[in-house]
Amino acid sequence: MKEFRLDRLDLERAAHNGAYLRFLREPRMSAGLYALDVGASDTQRPHPQDVINFVVSGRASMTVGDETTVVARGSVVYVPAGAAARFHHITEDLRVLVVFSPPEG
Repeated sequence: MKEFRLDRLDLERAAHNGAYLRFLREPRMSAGLYALDVGASDTQRPHPQDVINFVVSGRASMTVGDETTVVARGSVVYVPAGAAARFHHITEDLRVLVVFSPPEG
């Protein structure tokens, strides 16, 4: 079993001065914690994997392709492989659990 605590992952991510921390990589999937603070820019590019974004905390808008929605704690957004997606208008520090299938990298 592998067990993770989001508060510890967020501390590890911050200690490495990055917006993203991959904490799990398995043969069929990977997972990471993505953090964007109020006013930050999301510079991600389309991914070759399918992606599930689960918003752990915060509030922002998210655009996938030509559709936009407001996301907040508890929101789950699926992004198909190759689709352009980004968070914007971040009004509360955002923490997102991101799952890639197949695994990233």
